[in-house]
Amino acid sequence: PFMRSVMEAPFPAPGRTVSVKSFLPGTGNEVLTLTRPVDSRLEHVDFDSLLQCLSVGRLLQVFASLLLERRVIFIADKLSVLSLCGHAALALLYPFTWQHTFVPVLPASMLDISCSPTPFLIGVLSPCLPELLELPIEEDLNRQPSDHQLSYCRPINVLTLTALSLTFCICIFSEDQVDLSSLVSEAFVRFFVELVGHYPLHMVESANGTKELQRDNFRKSHPSRGVRQLLQLFMETQMFAGFIQDKEMRKGTGRGLFEMRVVEYLESYPEPAPSGVNKFLKGLGDLCKFFHKSMTDLFFLIKFEVVL
Repeated sequence: PFMRSVMEAPFPAPGRTVSVKSFLPGTGNEVLTLTRPVDSRLEHVDFDSLLQCLSVGRLLQVFASLLLERRVIFIADKLSVLSLCGHAALALLYPFTWQHTFVPVLPASMLDISCSPTPFLIGVLSPCLPELLELPIEEDLNRQPSDHQLSYCRPINVLTLTALSLTFCICIFSEDQVDLSSLVSEAFVRFFVELVGHYPLHMVESANGTKELQRDNFRKSHPSRGVRQLLQLFMETQMFAGFIQDKEMRKGTGRGLFEMRVVEYLESYPEPAPSGVNKFLKGLGDLCKFFHKSMTDLFFLIKFEVVL
């Protein structure tokens, strides 16, 4: 009866609870309340294994490929390494969720999956590598990215590399025991905050009462040209579409790490640049403020000299 109740109960949204009935001999029926964690991004995730297998530069290449929903194949000698690295790589995408094929360890009899034209993340054991290379995998899976493609990765590299550098400095110089997984996750969360943290400013209510994202305004409002180019690609992914839909469905639920960082980010988010008459009036106001400040500074300067 307990397992049946669990299977029949709807899967709760993060932060929500679900009640299931249980029968215990001697006590009769009992109602159990189960709560889904608001933020479970680090459950069963080990970034240490991923960082031991990949350099920071290679890690950012993998991250960029997953972010733009490309095809990625991990190859290792051990099953445990493939599984740990695969789950850790997808955990870097938080608060986004990978929407495509994920096979931590692909059996040798199913290597044909690597020929699929759709995005995937799969793990393959090293003994299967010769057979894998003989398959008609499309060229762009192994081809080096072009300069045009690399231009979209530069915002990813700059933002995340800076954050990761700070993370490693904290790990090296901190006297206290630090959790590497939490710090690495925080670095990539910061990247996503800088990338899409302004999305609440561009959510407008539609005719049917739901909120929709003003896509053009959202993309064009970012001050960085490189990030705007990256957003143009990223906004076409299923991850981004699922993220916006999930935020609309989860409104009013508890806040995770990303939501808390977005609130902090929006408090210091620059105001949009005015245009036309508003720009002229703002310039006039700034000029008045400048003269007022100059006269005030001059007054204090004169007063200071007189006192001396």
